[in-house]
Amino acid sequence: MACPAMANGNDSLNLKPSETKGKTITCKAAVAYGPGEPFVVENILVHPPQKMEVRIKILYTSICHTDLSAWRGVSEAQRAYPRILGHEASGIVESVGEGVSEVKEGDIVVPIFNGECGECTLCKCEKTNKCEIYGVNPMKKVMEGDGTSRFSTVHGKPIFHFLNTSTFSEYTVVDSACVVKFVSTDHSLSIKNLTLLSCGVSTGVGAAWNTANVHSGSTVAVFGLGAVGLAVAEGARARGASKIIGVDINPDKFIKAMGVTNFINPKDEEKPVYERIREMTDGGVHYSFECTGNVDVLRDAFLSAHEGWGLTVVLGIHASPTLLPIHPMELFDGRNIVGSVFGGFKGRSHLPHFAKQCGQGVVKLDNFITHELPLEEIDKAFDLLITGKSLRCLLHF
Repeated sequence: MACPAMANGNDSLNLKPSETKGKTITCKAAVAYGPGEPFVVENILVHPPQKMEVRIKILYTSICHTDLSAWRGVSEAQRAYPRILGHEASGIVESVGEGVSEVKEGDIVVPIFNGECGECTLCKCEKTNKCEIYGVNPMKKVMEGDGTSRFSTVHGKPIFHFLNTSTFSEYTVVDSACVVKFVSTDHSLSIKNLTLLSCGVSTGVGAAWNTANVHSGSTVAVFGLGAVGLAVAEGARARGASKIIGVDINPDKFIKAMGVTNFINPKDEEKPVYERIREMTDGGVHYSFECTGNVDVLRDAFLSAHEGWGLTVVLGIHASPTLLPIHPMELFDGRNIVGSVFGGFKGRSHLPHFAKQCGQGVVKLDNFITHELPLEEIDKAFDLLITGKSLRCLLHF
C-alpha cells in the first residue's frame, strides 16, 4: 500500500464513512487465541463506536516488545483470549460516537495506549502524564463506557481489546481520550512516520527529554538498543549529549544506532558493564536508561550512573514479580531512579508539537522503519523482532 500524503482526502484512502457509519464493519484482523500461538488472520466484526468513542481505519501498525510480551503471555494475570493486540499505529477516523468533538470523520490520527481525558486530577497536573481513567492498563480488556468489546468473531464471540488501542485490525474502536489528531499544515511527516509517535519513538525520546531532561554536554548510557533504546539515544543526541554509550548483546545494533557514540557488548569482557562505563566516563554517566525489562541489566544501569547526581530511568517492561535489585542504602550515594511511561508525554496535549519537531528534523525518524509487510505476514514480523533483525516493521492492510 502506498503511503498517502497528509493532504489526501478520503477518496485516496478508499474510505467512505457514509456507507459504514453506524453499521457493523466486517474486516481483517490478526487475532491471538492463546499464549505464543500463531496469529490467525481472519475476518472479524467491528461494531459502531458508542458514546465518547472513535472508530478508526488503521493504515499502518507496527510491533514492539510490549506486543511480544503480551502475545507470549509472559504475565499470566494479563492473559485474555481471543484478543487483538497492537498499540502503535496511524489511521483515519471513520466515524465517531455521541459526544465526540475533538476529532471528526476523515481526520488523520494515531491511537495512544496512555490516554488523556483532560479532566481528571492527574491530567490537570503538569508533573505527570498519567490519566485516572484512560492511563495504560494491561489488565483492561473491554471498553470503558459499558464494559463490553467492540470486536467479535463472525460467529458472534467477543474478542478482547488490548492497551486501549488494538491496532492489529483494519478497523478499531478506541475511547476518544486515546486519539490524537494531526493536521498536515503543522508538520511534514508521512502517515508512516506518524505511526512511530504512538509508542516507541515518543517513549524513548520523551524519556530523554521529559523524564531525564538530558542536558548539553552530558554523558548517557542506554541499555538495550531496540527501537525505544535507540529513540533514547536519538533524543540524547538532539539535546547535545557529549557521549552516548549503547549496551546490547547484539553487535549488529551498533550499525543502526542513531546517536550512539560508543558501544559495549556485555559478552565481550568478564568485567561488569557498569565498571567499564565508569572507566569511560570518569566515574559514571549523568543519565542511564534501562530498556530491556531485565533486573540484572537494571542493576548495571543503576551502578553506571555517577554517584552524587546520576539518574537511572526505567523503560523496560518487567513482567516478573522480582523486586528492584537495589538496597535502600545505595540510594544514599546520591544516585536516583525513576520510571517513565510514554516518555512523559501527555498524548493529546504534547504529540502534535512533537510531530512538528520531528518534521523539522530535530528527531530523525526514517531509520526506525526497517521493514514493511502485509498483515498476513505478522508472524514473520514478530520473528524479525525476536531475532533482532528489525527495529520497527510496519504492517499494512
